[in-house]
Amino acid sequence: MTMEPEGVTAPDPSWPLVIGVDGSAPSLRAVDWAADEADLRGVPLRLVHAASPDRYPGAEATVPPPPAGGVLADAARRVRTRRPGLRVEEEVVPDEPQYALVRAARTASVLVVGTRGRGGVAEVLLGSVALAVAAQAGCPVVVLRGSHDSQAVPPVRGRVVVGVGEHPAALRFAADEARRRGVPLEAVRAWRCPAYETTDLPLAAGEAAHLHEKRAAEELHAALADVPAGVEVHARTVEGPAREVLVDASHTADLLVVGARRHEGRLSPHLGRVTHTALHRSACPVAVVPHGEEGD
Repeated sequence: MTMEPEGVTAPDPSWPLVIGVDGSAPSLRAVDWAADEADLRGVPLRLVHAASPDRYPGAEATVPPPPAGGVLADAARRVRTRRPGLRVEEEVVPDEPQYALVRAARTASVLVVGTRGRGGVAEVLLGSVALAVAAQAGCPVVVLRGSHDSQAVPPVRGRVVVGVGEHPAALRFAADEARRRGVPLEAVRAWRCPAYETTDLPLAAGEAAHLHEKRAAEELHAALADVPAGVEVHARTVEGPAREVLVDASHTADLLVVGARRHEGRLSPHLGRVTHTALHRSACPVAVVPHGEEGD
């Protein structure tokens, strides 16, 4: 089956928060996080269970396989226990998970995906479904690995971290998350001094580094001009590869927000190195916010 390319259009903030549910323990922990987040946003929570007919011989595409109802019912009971007033929707989709979730993202404010990685090598190997959905969904995607705390609120570490790049979509999303949670926003801009500029005399090398740091600080200051009033912002520039800088910052964050370019017409999943590394190595949940080739 061919993945359908997704354009980048801003999701309606009143749309449900959608989470993929498969009945596994990591999936149910992600349901807890999604329930907290949906309640925080004041939107319904839609539980989506993808059940490909190929996995159930003799089942028709229009008939949900027998286990699906139980999977959704267990997740829904868990949500209602945790967030009694939250509106819960249940949906069974007869398709492979990544295709079902990418389509569900078309009418989602946020899409949440849990993965099974937990500890050691398994923690580094992110699931293919999570990677595909993060690369192709048209709305922000939050990925939680097995070791991530399943609680969205109240804050555990008390901050949202965002990597500030060339596109403002990730920064807007992060600012909104910080405002909702009532925590500071830590805006990070990584910078590097090109290698050829550091092979000169020590004084010249120091001057070159200072210029790059100064430019990074100016770009960060300009980007933060659009952050809404009332959001406490901690801005900092850090020398080093952006992917390493953000992974380090994730250890003191409740949520790490990164941007991801959507390539119109691309049929295969594609994520940049920064986003790919964040998804595999972040110490907290990661929100991947899409933007297009030419701005937002």
